[in-house]
Amino acid sequence: MGFLNQVMASHALPKSVRKKAREAMETLEDKKTPVGIRAANAVSLLEELSRDPNVASFSRVTIWSAISTLESVREA
Repeated sequence: MGFLNQVMASHALPKSVRKKAREAMETLEDKKTPVGIRAANAVSLLEELSRDPNVASFSRVTIWSAISTLESVREA
């Protein structure tokens, strides 16, 4: 969640990118869904975001770090 907060706080990124990061955050906060499914859904959103050409390289690295962390949660 800290990684996503960094992306959402960056005013150097377009609003559409910050919106997608917010969607991933909301997916992770949904307590009605099991943790593994929330992580998998968030990974899917973040992978789509990492391919967006509007994402700066420094933010892409942050997104990849978040994906890596979420994948370990998803597999646990």
